[in-house]
Amino acid sequence: MAMRGLSVLAVVPARGGSKGVPRKNLQAVGGQSLIARAAAVVRALPWLDAALISTDDPDIAEEGRRHGLQAPFLRPAELSGDTAGAAETWRHAWLEAERQHGRRFDLSVWLQPTSPMREPDEVTRTVTAMLDGNHAAAATVSRVPGHHTPEKTFTIDPNGVMRFYLPEGARHTSRQSIPPYYTRNGHCYATRRATLVDRLHIVEEDCCAVVIDRFIVNIDDPIEIELAEWAMAREARLRGT
Repeated sequence: MAMRGLSVLAVVPARGGSKGVPRKNLQAVGGQSLIARAAAVVRALPWLDAALISTDDPDIAEEGRRHGLQAPFLRPAELSGDTAGAAETWRHAWLEAERQHGRRFDLSVWLQPTSPMREPDEVTRTVTAMLDGNHAAAATVSRVPGHHTPEKTFTIDPNGVMRFYLPEGARHTSRQSIPPYYTRNGHCYATRRATLVDRLHIVEEDCCAVVIDRFIVNIDDPIEIELAEWAMAREARLRGT
């Protein structure tokens, strides 16, 4: 195993609480829980040296174990609430994994279960993009739809009057005139040890973008579970599977 001689840890973050979708990480999409889908991607990546689930919930930990993820700890309370930072949570899991295995990991990937349409090759592309460019980190992104860009966004003043968020927005009458914007989509983050463990950075410094150029769903609300079901069924039909 290992990627180009570098040891790699996969972390699947899955706390028990969720305001938008109760017990979200145990919800099923396409007959499999979100945890099971993340674990299936992990199993398809032979270059991973270890993979664990970071959770504060015993049921989620057991679901992770059932699908091949290690669950050597439960998160402390300060990393289990709505305001817990991703970098701090990732760092905690990384150091706990190193204690468990008695070794250091050079790199790590962060695979959120809420991205059920993730493909293994997208994780591989993220890590190789980071290494090929000698970057500090890498993250998958999707292009922002034209009608959601800053040029097409409005504010509403106290009198209820709409105003362009950008003054030049009024000049952009077509999507073709708007520059491309991108947003993180949650499929994969990758980072070197020094970036995350030493500096608690993920995208703050020299983070290269890996564009996912297809329709995907990141689950935050109940309707997005149905949308993911539809999108995955559509992909299966197009592939003839």
